[in-house]
Amino acid sequence: MISKGICTIELEGIKKFRSGKVRDIYDLGDSLLFVASDRISAFDNILPNPIPDKGKVLTLISLFWFDHLSGTVANHLRTADVNEYPDELKRHADLLRHRSMIVRRLDIVEIECVVRGYLAGSGWKEYQASKTVCGIPLPDGLLIGSKLPEPIFTPATKAQSGHDMNISQDEMKEIIGSGLAENIIETSIAIYNKAAAHSSEKGIILCDTKFEFGLLDGKLILADEVLTPDSSRFWPADTYAPGSSPTSFDKQFVRDYLEGLDWDKGPPVPELPENIISKTREKYIEAYERITGRSFPSD
Repeated sequence: MISKGICTIELEGIKKFRSGKVRDIYDLGDSLLFVASDRISAFDNILPNPIPDKGKVLTLISLFWFDHLSGTVANHLRTADVNEYPDELKRHADLLRHRSMIVRRLDIVEIECVVRGYLAGSGWKEYQASKTVCGIPLPDGLLIGSKLPEPIFTPATKAQSGHDMNISQDEMKEIIGSGLAENIIETSIAIYNKAAAHSSEKGIILCDTKFEFGLLDGKLILADEVLTPDSSRFWPADTYAPGSSPTSFDKQFVRDYLEGLDWDKGPPVPELPENIISKTREKYIEAYERITGRSFPSD
């Protein structure tokens, strides 16, 4: 049976540290509890309708990648097994199962770490104007969706609201220091290459993705969610063709529906019809099952 989706998460007696567009974070002292809701955003608006099970997909895909990448980079995960949670959380086990994780506290690096293997999104817009992406020169003649000669690292500043702002690697080095910046660039490219190779084996193209890192005792740690349909563009390889932008394994049904409305992308935000909700849920679950090779849990 499909749930109606969870928009609001309240854990009685547990201090909420912060709420984002999708995840709520709770203070556990030396750790944090991440809980992924089923909220969905588009055009910088949180929509009134959740996508059932979306939060579980984001969490379970992140857990898969944390494990798959463990030989490449350390991550912030302590546990996602509700049986190992503190006693005060176990009474919320049914809510937290498959959509939460307990993680280590980190000093977060305030940079969005974007790696692009293909030309899409804001990168395509910049390329059309200047043949560059975040100041990195690219060859002439590329089309939307073209594979880049090699993956490129294009940082952005983290925005609390609205869009992140693309910056150059030199600007990133000025903000966080050259040594840390070089470590992040090298690590991000290595993660992308390993994830892209795995995705390719599953018939999926990893177009681009963004990472978040933190520091713990001076060591670089992969944080937040990783390589999910919310933080990445995954394209089905069997429909890929340069010159067009393939449908992603994400909220493309939602974006396309909203683009077709007479809506100025501001409040009030329109409701989503059931067929759009259902199709979007199916895309998220398909992404999970194809990437991980596992059946989506039916609890």
